[in-house]
Amino acid sequence: MSDIHIMKATSELNRKDQTGAIKVRLGVGRNGYTVEPGLYALGVPDPSSPVLVTANYKLTFDTLRKNLKGLHLWILVLDTKGINVWCAAGKGTFGTNEVIHRIKAARLEEVVLHRNIILPQLGAPGVKGFEVTKATGFKVVYGPIRAEDIPAFLANNNKATKEMRRVTFTLKERLMVVPVEVQYAIKLLPALFVLLLLFNIIKPPQTGIENGYMWSGALKTSFVQLVPHMVAFLLGTFGIAALLPYIPGKSFALKGVLLGAIWSLFVIRYAPVFSYPDSHLVVWAHGLLAVSITSFFSLNFTGSTTFTSPSGVQKETVVAIPIMAVTTFVGLVMLIVFKIQM
Repeated sequence: MSDIHIMKATSELNRKDQTGAIKVRLGVGRNGYTVEPGLYALGVPDPSSPVLVTANYKLTFDTLRKNLKGLHLWILVLDTKGINVWCAAGKGTFGTNEVIHRIKAARLEEVVLHRNIILPQLGAPGVKGFEVTKATGFKVVYGPIRAEDIPAFLANNNKATKEMRRVTFTLKERLMVVPVEVQYAIKLLPALFVLLLLFNIIKPPQTGIENGYMWSGALKTSFVQLVPHMVAFLLGTFGIAALLPYIPGKSFALKGVLLGAIWSLFVIRYAPVFSYPDSHLVVWAHGLLAVSITSFFSLNFTGSTTFTSPSGVQKETVVAIPIMAVTTFVGLVMLIVFKIQM
């Protein structure tokens, strides 16, 4: 066994690990936040120690190991391309073939005497246990939902209680994934501001200064007009996360439409506050755009939840995205028509 490549892992997170976790929660360096796939020894495991399987997304790996203090076991890390267990199971990277490949590559049968591997329950959609057993001789056992329950699971002879099997998505859990969604949204705001600025420069709204409309006025007006769309971004990220269980319907896109519609009615009612011209075309165009923005980011949030299956996410996306594209197009056409009329 001396020639088998086994890496070391500890249950202690250092400052770099903690800083990295904060950054990735904010969407910084998310795509490259990985650990090397392969077999890790946590503590001082022996041939009878259990084998846990996880993804090579570092945040997942760190969450697992920090909950295993005082334990001695093996951790088999799959190459999930830096994707967490739940998402990787849906994409196929936390899948049957990768489990089989990694068991053989690690020569696990030479490391342990038993023939059991413990997979996270959220990885079940991507793995066919009987095929793993047939190809490797290792039986697949599904552990609890949360890493914090693993010590109790192991102490209970690899048996999970009903509470360990229950999938939760509390307010705290929902808000934890919001920063990443917000980070994506923020990237689009500058582009939207530029469009508003062009709209105001090409033919500015009436300000009482006939031919005296300066860049400063266009900038100020565009910032004010951007506010409703910034709120729409927040509703599609923070709003959907906070109010998810209370908004009727199962479709995330429709939940976003409801939130966006309520906000759009407010914007339409108080259009002068947001420096919109006295035109139904402009006001309703911005209302449509706000609904599309809220719905889009609400739909995007479905990939962060366990409420919808991977096939459900794909099905809703195929239907919702074209509708959002149409409403966005209609809103832009209404703005162009207004300019032509002027």
